[in-house]
Amino acid sequence: MPEFTMPSLGADMDEGTLSQWLVRPGDHVSRGDVVAVVETSKSAIEVECFHTGTVDSLLVPEGTTVAVGTALALIGTGDREKPAGGRSGQKAPPPPAVPKQSPEPPHRTTAPTDSFVTPLVRHLAEREHVDVTRLHGSGAGGRITRADIVRAAGTAASPVSSEGRTRASPLARRLAAESGIDLTKVSGSGRNGTVRAADVREASEPPSVRTPSVSYAQKPARPAVADGRKGAGRTATARLMARSKREIPHFYLSTTIDMGTALDWMRDRNTTLPLSERLIPAALMLKAVACAAREVPELNGHWVDDTFVPARKVRLGVAVSLRQGGLVVPALADAEHRPLAEVMASLKDLVSRARKGRLRASETADPSITVTSLGDQGVECVFGVIYPPQVALVGLGRVVDRPAAVNGLLGVRPTLTATLSLDHRAADGATGARFLNCLDRLLQRPEEL
Repeated sequence: MPEFTMPSLGADMDEGTLSQWLVRPGDHVSRGDVVAVVETSKSAIEVECFHTGTVDSLLVPEGTTVAVGTALALIGTGDREKPAGGRSGQKAPPPPAVPKQSPEPPHRTTAPTDSFVTPLVRHLAEREHVDVTRLHGSGAGGRITRADIVRAAGTAASPVSSEGRTRASPLARRLAAESGIDLTKVSGSGRNGTVRAADVREASEPPSVRTPSVSYAQKPARPAVADGRKGAGRTATARLMARSKREIPHFYLSTTIDMGTALDWMRDRNTTLPLSERLIPAALMLKAVACAAREVPELNGHWVDDTFVPARKVRLGVAVSLRQGGLVVPALADAEHRPLAEVMASLKDLVSRARKGRLRASETADPSITVTSLGDQGVECVFGVIYPPQVALVGLGRVVDRPAAVNGLLGVRPTLTATLSLDHRAADGATGARFLNCLDRLLQRPEEL
């Protein structure tokens, strides 16, 4: 029977905490369904199932911390592959005759089609005591949606779950435990009264003496314990970066790229697009990096067991700084094949959900090359630390107007400083130069991206 195991959600992850199950024994799941929420030292991540079948049993209770690779549940796939008649080539005996019975009126005891109720929706329905068999789905093809459950449950929902447990986000529970706050005494500002991290932080602040003579600047400082998550995220990043610098022999290359042609093309194209779909330079840069990684596969992969293992596809890691401290590196898949508008939309969505702690496991698995961009922070040049077990990291600064000679004439041109951090075990300077030259060439032909 296939096992659903604790996934590795980053190179620095050795263990994770199963904070919430979204399925129960007997539930039908399909490959790609979100079945659990796992909390790492950096964020809470929704984990998908990699099998299709029925949940046989849950092996790890909520709140348990286990090592990567530990079996969390058993998924029964049934014996549909087995021939009905034993040995191949033999016909199964005919079924015994069944006496005819008078027809009975149809009686539905389950949902019209179980596949029309996802595990997430089913979990919400059970929590809100809603019978899905009595609902008419408003989704495509009659699919029951979360909105259907919320409407059926009504707006006055209790902040306490059916199991008697206060509804709270994983981060809120951690902060409450670190600061010694009773969640049952915290007013939740989230949906259905769910306690959020901000509610716990507010509850952890000591009451200030409000008198006319006290100014805003005199408000007591927030206790350091409320930032426990920040320390955890920063510690995890520090541990990974220390390992990277200790194990990987880094060397660095850089080049200056004229962005005039790319920016002119982008401005012309944006005049024909609605405001919400207009491109930004980051979309051009990221797609160019993905295309360069495809053309120089020696830098797109991982160093494993003292050898370079090339990746079969480009999974472009994007370094995202978290507000609570530390970094996560979610991946953009197939960016080199996707339209620029789609790359930009995916980037905005990925960064937003990363900072909210709502990434999925498939989005954190094995980036093959990483980009760190600090241009929006005003940084002109960044030499990054490689994210193991990758062998290269691309650094992008902000576009700056600089004096430059063009066709023998001195002028001012918008330029980008692109850097490359390389693992000398897997690559040399010539390979790195090929990559940067390829990146430059691609950005001079933005219409081909």
